[in-house]
Amino acid sequence: MNETDPRELAALYRLAALASRSRGPAEAVAAVLAEIVPFFAAESGSVSLVNPDTGYLEIEAHQGLPRDTGGFALRLGQGVTGWVALHGRPLLVPDVTHDPRYIAARRAVRCEMAAPLALNGRTFGVINLDADQPGRFTPAQLEQLVRLADEAARTLDCVWQVHHYRSHSAQLETLAELGQSLVKRLEEADLLGTVAASGRAIFGARLCTIHSYDATAATLRLRAVSAEADLAVRVPPGPVPARESLLASVLTSRQPAEHQQLHTGLYADAADLPPAAGLHSALVTPLFSDNAPVGTLAVFMGPPHRFDDAQKRALATLGNFAAVALQNARLYARVFESEQTLRKNETLTSLGLLAAEIAHEIRNPLTVIKLLHAPLGADLTPDDPRRRDLQVVTEKIEQLEDIVSRVLSFAHAPGAVHLRLSLAEVVEDTLLLLRAKFAQARVQAEFLPPPAPVLVSANKGQLQQVLFNLIINSLQAMPQGGRLVISARSHDGRAELDVGDTGGGIPPAMRTQLFEPFLSGRAGGTGLGLAIALRIMKDHRGDISVVQTGPGGTTMRLTLPLAAAP
Repeated sequence: MNETDPRELAALYRLAALASRSRGPAEAVAAVLAEIVPFFAAESGSVSLVNPDTGYLEIEAHQGLPRDTGGFALRLGQGVTGWVALHGRPLLVPDVTHDPRYIAARRAVRCEMAAPLALNGRTFGVINLDADQPGRFTPAQLEQLVRLADEAARTLDCVWQVHHYRSHSAQLETLAELGQSLVKRLEEADLLGTVAASGRAIFGARLCTIHSYDATAATLRLRAVSAEADLAVRVPPGPVPARESLLASVLTSRQPAEHQQLHTGLYADAADLPPAAGLHSALVTPLFSDNAPVGTLAVFMGPPHRFDDAQKRALATLGNFAAVALQNARLYARVFESEQTLRKNETLTSLGLLAAEIAHEIRNPLTVIKLLHAPLGADLTPDDPRRRDLQVVTEKIEQLEDIVSRVLSFAHAPGAVHLRLSLAEVVEDTLLLLRAKFAQARVQAEFLPPPAPVLVSANKGQLQQVLFNLIINSLQAMPQGGRLVISARSHDGRAELDVGDTGGGIPPAMRTQLFEPFLSGRAGGTGLGLAIALRIMKDHRGDISVVQTGPGGTTMRLTLPLAAAP
């Protein structure tokens, strides 16, 4: 370089400064060309880059060429540009009409020069300049172009590195947000839809799908899809047998699989590929939970694309999230089933208590009727037809008495088996069961365990039913969300368990009758929950009471005798 050439020095400086000013690789390539074309007063120019997926030279940016110039690609060695890319050496063609390598991109071109874009001995592109007069460019200008191309190569490499790191940072941020989202979302459709949308965003894919795998039936079923707005994806009407599935192959290999040229006949028999045009490449990763296959995660790219190791690792990581989402969806379903079982048990207990109350109330007047009926008919003659009527009444009274006895016997719960239990474990199991309920109600639940183990003799199911009832009441008292705090301790030979909420408190009119049957402060309530809870606690030689209530919340306390030493 001529040290006294201020124009070249200024151009080199501007090229180097692009590394910090450009917002992305495409903008940087266009800026490089915009700097070099006017420097040599060229009529047209282009920057071509080697596509790592196809190995072809593709025009990334051009100036002064027809608009459709970027629509074709050159093999290495093809044309002047391809020759420079293949050999990694600059080339000056004073008159293109005498060079058989020249491929016309613009009819008026007569002189052409090109320099490789190379870094560490590897050519990744070519800068090409055109002039309309033969011999317009000189060997000295070719040397200048080489120096400018070297600086441009370093600048573009720097821009690509920054873009690469930003992409990885965005992927990590997306994964972090996805992890937080999975904790909050409960419905299976939301869980899987969020993972699919994240997969498409991370890879810039046109389509992302999640299939679940049924090991018993050996079938795959589409569970979630995220697609570009213009991409119509038809959901298969039913499960796809694994033997007819392309995606299912990863469940056997346990490794991500890459597929190219999906539009060709090679994939015509794959029943689980989306019948959408414009999808050429796919990457599929298996989903496992507890070392068992649960599904597949796949991303589909529009143009041909070769996935690198970093992308395969990223999809595998995303696949772990998808597997967690599938597993969480199944666990949440089991939680809701368990909650329904508890509610059913509570309903059955309520019906039993109601039946006992009714039977008890019927028995008293029935006893009076029986006593008053006994002397009747003593003065009737043996052939008096009214004796038969009295006999029928007697039989019906005895029948009613038998029905009442059987109802009372059925409603009376048999003696429950009491076991030596850790109070903290009972609370933790109940909170785990209601985890989904807390998230739905936007309630933050906290358990303050005792400093030392607190052991009680109780029936775990019944004790959980009481705790479940108190927690549900607290959630209903906090319709806009809030905080639930449960604390356990031992005091004076008894176990104490407090359940406190931040609701609006118990209405004053209900406080004195809180544990009476059929008293309810909400629409649709049976009013039997606390009455049943009190009966269960009495059966355990314990009690339930209100510690405090008011606008700031309510705290209920369960007390139980400590378990005797073994």
